Order: sequence, then structure tokens, then C-alpha cells
Amino acid sequence: MVVVAAAGVMLMSACGSESSAGGSLDGQSFLSVTVTEGGKAKQLAPNTRIQLQFLDDGRLSANAGCNSMGGKVATGGGKLAVKDLATTDMGCDPPRHAQDDWLAKLLQDEPTWALAADKLTVSKGDTQLVLQNRETAQPDKPLDSTRWSLETVVSGQTASHPIDAGKAHLTFNGERVTGSTGCNDFQGVVARTGNKVTFGELSVTTAECLDEPAKLEQSVISKLSGELTYSIEADRLQLRAADGSGLDFTAG
Repeated sequence: MVVVAAAGVMLMSACGSESSAGGSLDGQSFLSVTVTEGGKAKQLAPNTRIQLQFLDDGRLSANAGCNSMGGKVATGGGKLAVKDLATTDMGCDPPRHAQDDWLAKLLQDEPTWALAADKLTVSKGDTQLVLQNRETAQPDKPLDSTRWSLETVVSGQTASHPIDAGKAHLTFNGERVTGSTGCNDFQGVVARTGNKVTFGELSVTTAECLDEPAKLEQSVISKLSGELTYSIEADRLQLRAADGSGLDFTAG
């Protein structure tokens, strides 16, 4: 049974993780390499990879391409035993929604696991999920000189995937930032300290934007303002304001 939580919030408490079947999983993150089901390769939703992250406090955090899910996990006896799985409640397109359901079911069926070098294999019946250590499979992209394409707009407890979001993008180069709202181009100055970037006022071109492009532009410009905390994991960039609102990007 999957317990639905508000977007961005997972209701999970700590639980210790035991070592077996090749070592401890604590503190490691893995990305899918291959998935097979019924002896055949399972096709994942476009532009997605399955991620499993074993946190140091005994929780498992997982993602199949849309919602985040997780819960307390025990790994003794060569099995993953996930308790009280919780998931965020973002709207997903049908392929990613189905993939979320598939992963949630697999994690709650107490699959077996085995760790060999940097490869983790999770199996249940005729289903096998092979993952590789995330730092090996997909090193973090640099903040500078990477074109970051918009994927998600986060406002309060709501995360949305606007139509044509990928047309909006930005690129950092030192103290400069350039990009597009999906309708107009922009540029400006940013100050950087540690994991924080502070945006000055952006200069935006003046092409007329209507309907959905206008809404997207408003979301982008309003959130690229003031001090934001940034984090990069593999090819994903998160920008967050103090109130939790922000923007999520992917490299490319």
C-alpha cells in the first residue's frame, strides 16, 4: 500500500540498514542500467532512469522519473524490506505514472538484492533491476557552461510540468547568466557564495507572449529572483528559494 504525501514531503522516520549480500548500501545512490521482466528487456518511459538512494539514517529514497518515494528500509537477509512507503503526488504523464506504480510495487514486494563492485541487482520473480553507483554512472554536471533546460516549476506544495517547459533554459558563466523563458531571451548578473546564487534584475527581450508561453515566462522570471540555493545531482539542477519554491532543470 502506497501512502500519498504532499508534494516534496515524504513522511519517513529512521531505521537502521544491515549489511549483507556484498556489503552495506548506506550512503550510496544508484541509477538503473538495465531492467528485465519475463526474460525480456523492459522499456522505461522516455528520458527516465530509476534511482535508488540509501540514506545514512536508514531510509530509502527512490525515483522512477516523476514522483519521489521512500520509507524506512532494512536490508538484512539479502532482501529489501521497505516499511511505510510514501510518495509525492505530482501529476505525471501516463507512462511515468505507470512506471512510478511499477517501482513502488517492486520495492514493497521485498525483492532480493546483491552488490558486486559498483553494481546493485534488485530481483523479484522474473523481474530484475540492475543499477550502477550514481557517481560512476553519471557524474555531476558543472554549474557553469552547462545548458540547463527547465523541467519542473515548484510553487508551495505543488510541482508542475508546464507545456513546452523545455523551451525555457539558462546557462551560468561565472557572474553572468543567460537563457530563455521559452518566449523571450534574458541575461543578467548573479553573485555566488557556496551553494547559493543571488540573481540581480534580469534584462528580458520584449516579444509578446500569450497564453501558456506567457504563464511559463511569468513563472521563470518570478522565480529567478533574489537568493536561491542550488544543488546538482548528476544531470539535474534544483534552484530553491527559502520558502521551498523554485525550478528544476535537466542538462541539455
